Amino acid sequence: MRIVLVGPPGAGKGTQAAYLAKNLSIPHISTGDLFRANISQGTPLGQKAQEYMKAGQLVPDEVTVGMAKDRMAQPDAEHGFLLDGFPRNLHQAKVLDQLLADEGLRLDAVLDLEVPEGEVVKRIAGRRTCRTDSSHTFHVEYSKPKVEGVCDICGGALYQREDDSEETVRKRLEVYHSETEPIIDFYKAQGLVVTISALGKVAEVTQRAMEALPQRAERASEVDGRTVPGP
Repeated sequence: MRIVLVGPPGAGKGTQAAYLAKNLSIPHISTGDLFRANISQGTPLGQKAQEYMKAGQLVPDEVTVGMAKDRMAQPDAEHGFLLDGFPRNLHQAKVLDQLLADEGLRLDAVLDLEVPEGEVVKRIAGRRTCRTDSSHTFHVEYSKPKVEGVCDICGGALYQREDDSEETVRKRLEVYHSETEPIIDFYKAQGLVVTISALGKVAEVTQRAMEALPQRAERASEVDGRTVPGP
């Protein structure tokens, strides 16, 4: 299966992508991972991206597209992939369609994780990160530390990152609504979108997605005559 995962910040896309990719035996292709890998390896695309990032500028679509194209061409993605963070806007969505069409392929589904805006703000603004080890994270409501302000794991001080402030979260939501949300209508016109609630426990959301995706695969196979195996 070839799947695009969309949803607002705080919808749990990264978490769900990891579980779904494992369950479907396809690679999870994350834009963030692609950027980090290309920059750390010093690839030509990574060098271009770093130049723009150092200058405080947005990385052009063609650089992002180039990284995604290279990754989708790798052997482990031959029989499918799950895209997380790409496409991020309508132009990228149209380019992705053309890239797949050039190979005689198409997407099987676009999974839209739906979360109320108030819940998004609560999820992200409530995060607290360890100053000693940023991989240690807690939440003021959902995952409280045993001692307020102290990391359970290493004893480091917990703080709210600037990116997690309510003001920043609301700005990120504005960008999502203006830049990324339009791709949902674009894919709805192709009959590819399935929307599920991203509320509840991680396992519950994963189960909803797994139950919805086979229906999309069967419908895709009816459209273009391919046999698309369900999970």
